[in-house]
Amino acid sequence: MTMDKTIADLRKDYTLEGLSVSDVNSNPFIQFRQWFDQALATQVPEPNAMTLATATPDGKPSARMVLLKGFDQRGFVFYTNYNSHKGQELAENPQASLVFWWVELERQVRISGRVEKVSENESDEYFYSRPLNSRLSAWASRQSEVIESREVLEQRMHELQIQYQNQDVPRPRYWGGLRVIPIEIEFWQGRSNRLHDRLLYTRLDDGSWKIVRLSP
Repeated sequence: MTMDKTIADLRKDYTLEGLSVSDVNSNPFIQFRQWFDQALATQVPEPNAMTLATATPDGKPSARMVLLKGFDQRGFVFYTNYNSHKGQELAENPQASLVFWWVELERQVRISGRVEKVSENESDEYFYSRPLNSRLSAWASRQSEVIESREVLEQRMHELQIQYQNQDVPRPRYWGGLRVIPIEIEFWQGRSNRLHDRLLYTRLDDGSWKIVRLSP
């Protein structure tokens, strides 16, 4: 197989910053908040966009982009249709990884851990904060199922807009939040000559975090 020279020659040298243990907070959630706030201040497009990787019980992987909608000391939360492919995979194998890539800052964050549903109250609070048509779309879309055409989806949406005109739209029981509870969080800072900085936080049994440097 001949390598496409145009692709093979693509490269970027990272020169913005370095990263050392003395630079970071001992709490990875506080460290993530600092980096996330810097991504916001730098106006990184959709800084809450993240790759979510899941796998079936027999190890077949899949990945897709989702949006982070909240985080605290408990973990990182996103929302979805529980009947979707990712929802079914996480129900059967509640382990996941997240990846944030903030190219403008030459930074990546990788998060791995177990997954659990958020409370009904948390799902309700977020659902009712969404714009009307976003709430309706949760009913209109049977996420990941085969549909005959775009027109079928749009017709269903139109019917729901009429049905719920001047009414509250209830949250579907099959729609809600999932929280990734991390056991590992890695902060990656691009450096020159591919000698990148990588700091890995690992959760210990007592709830504290151990920080080590990884070779790039």
